[in-house]
Amino acid sequence: MENKIITITEEMAGTRMDKIVSKTCDLSRTRVKELLEQEKIHVNDQLEKGSYTCKVNDTITVEIPDNQPLDVKPEKMDLDIIYEDHDVLVINKPKGMVVHPAPGHLEHTLVNGLLYHCDDLSGINGVLRPGIVHRIDKDTSGLLVVAKNDNAHMALSSQLADKTCHREYVAIVHHPFNHSYGTIDAPIGRDPKDRQKMAVTEKNSKPAVTHFQVLQNFKDYAYIRCQLETGRTHQIRVHMAYIGHPIAGDPKYGYRKTIAANGQLLHACALEFIHPTTHEHMHFEAPLDPTFEKILKQLETEG
Repeated sequence: MENKIITITEEMAGTRMDKIVSKTCDLSRTRVKELLEQEKIHVNDQLEKGSYTCKVNDTITVEIPDNQPLDVKPEKMDLDIIYEDHDVLVINKPKGMVVHPAPGHLEHTLVNGLLYHCDDLSGINGVLRPGIVHRIDKDTSGLLVVAKNDNAHMALSSQLADKTCHREYVAIVHHPFNHSYGTIDAPIGRDPKDRQKMAVTEKNSKPAVTHFQVLQNFKDYAYIRCQLETGRTHQIRVHMAYIGHPIAGDPKYGYRKTIAANGQLLHACALEFIHPTTHEHMHFEAPLDPTFEKILKQLETEG
């Protein structure tokens, strides 16, 4: 356990407490949020929200627990590694692979494969999500970046928060469009009627913005490209269902009568970020998942 004490100076005054803790203790905003939820951060011996505005001579105490030993076992896997260096890995995740373990499901995930491949990974997101900066759903294929150390993790997380890390997806959705592009700006939170789902809602939600472009219309479907401005859970799936164009094959947010694809036809096709050490602009693209490509060709043939 590491204890840190921060005394607020005139230069710090007027700033949110969580921002000060993140910068001073070299912690990600996600990690600071976790510590707040665990009541490990106090201001003047009192619990405060992360949004608390600090005042001169306030004393912030931060308890940082030691990293727990990882209880997830490495597994040898044939990972599709698009790029790798000392700081980052870019993986093309296949459809059907879970990104990180969960209680009761500690095997055969991407993290298991990463632990076998790498000597170490960033520990910022805890024992079950080492190195995971962002995730994609089990039945969504495509690109994600993995941090191999904490500095890289914090840099990439900041880019996601600042919207300088760009992620693009392609999808096959129900119903053709009568326009070429659009933007969905609708907040997403836990579905009040079904806690296993997300929904567009004003209650306990966060802003969510998805831009989309129609690449091709078919008789009953459309092939689209989406760019995320935010990264909410199931964002594209929820947003497309919200505007009446659910993703084909989506068992959670889509129609029962749909294309047999063993999950949503959604693919993370492109990823851009600034390298955390070299500051080089990095751009990657991944070919379509075989199932996705086969169905797209069938739709193109049918017209």
